[in-house]
Amino acid sequence: MSRPIEDWPDADRPLHKLLDRGPEVLSDAELLAVVLRHGRRGLTAVDLGRSLIRRYGDFRHLGEAGLGELCVETGVGRPQAALVVAVLEIARRHGESAFRMGQPFRGSGDVYAHFRERLATERRECFYAVLLDNKHRKIKDVAVSQGSLTASIVHPRDVFVPVVRESAAAVIFVHNHPSGDPTPSREDIEITRRLRDVGELMGVRVLDHIVVGRGRYVSFVDDGYW
Repeated sequence: MSRPIEDWPDADRPLHKLLDRGPEVLSDAELLAVVLRHGRRGLTAVDLGRSLIRRYGDFRHLGEAGLGELCVETGVGRPQAALVVAVLEIARRHGESAFRMGQPFRGSGDVYAHFRERLATERRECFYAVLLDNKHRKIKDVAVSQGSLTASIVHPRDVFVPVVRESAAAVIFVHNHPSGDPTPSREDIEITRRLRDVGELMGVRVLDHIVVGRGRYVSFVDDGYW
């Protein structure tokens, strides 16, 4: 049975360490202990933090776990699990560079920066359409489809319904590869060609298709897949 944190010297308590020396001196388990605040019978908050890190390895993989999984797999209480999920969601949003409504499209890097954290840990393929006006200013993002672990089924009808509804003049497609490798597959290339053909018939410019991997991306325009 672990000794309660309240009985530890102040210099060893995670919250005191953070206040006195800054968050960078805390281990991953200690940072989680500050979020969890308290342990449970026989285990300190640091013990719970260590169990989470042992189970998931790092914060990125911990961020893939849902609220229910955290409670069932690790024994962390539901309110504590909610705090962990909230903090990791804040971190994810902080890591994104927002491509906001009304901003002009400047290049693939802006779109990747907007989607990279959102899609980096997705276990399924997710396909988005970024709708733009006639000056290539953003109207909105639209989630078109979610596929299996290995494939996403995209039909032109589903893609262009929101394009027509929002009177978009141009569109950028974005999807992720759960494998982490953003190299376009043959299916990606074929689907993109079909969508470009449909766009031309409808008078809607398809400006790019961006495939998001883990820490990198491929732009159909910039990387010669067009």
